[in-house]
Amino acid sequence: MTSTTPGRGPLDRLRGAVGVLYREAIKFGVIGLVAFVIDMGSFNLLRHTVLEDKPTAAVIVSASIATVFAWVGNRAWTFRHRRNRPAHHEAALFAGTNGVALLIQAACVASSNYLLGFESLTADNVAKVVGIGLGTLFRFWAYRRYVFAGEPLDLDQSPLSDRKPLSGGTPP
Repeated sequence: MTSTTPGRGPLDRLRGAVGVLYREAIKFGVIGLVAFVIDMGSFNLLRHTVLEDKPTAAVIVSASIATVFAWVGNRAWTFRHRRNRPAHHEAALFAGTNGVALLIQAACVASSNYLLGFESLTADNVAKVVGIGLGTLFRFWAYRRYVFAGEPLDLDQSPLSDRKPLSGGTPP
């Protein structure tokens, strides 16, 4: 069986790879922004109520809630076109990756509170935002490298895509 698609040159492959990275980064950012609102909102709610004097525990609970949302959003939309392993394997890798990112956040808040002595809610929020930023950089790298590591499909199959080819070719 021969292909009717002409071979792609290095420039076309580079253009396609940059396009995929760009779309993934934008989608990752949208999911991340919503997860950020969930995380910060639940963190502050917990700090004002049941975990008022336990900032590290509030980080763990709020980040866990946001992680569940991020798993669904990234699997169903951001990296939908990258499939190479069963969902339970991806879920385990996702949980491990987010566990590391959670430790980064918790370390930032704990350092601010217990090492630097900044115990106000404002200081906790600043430390949490710094931790989220560092964790986000780690997550994007780890998701692409390990969690959703399959080669991108030729067609973006995410629900909000316009079903255009990811690499500039024509749709099947």
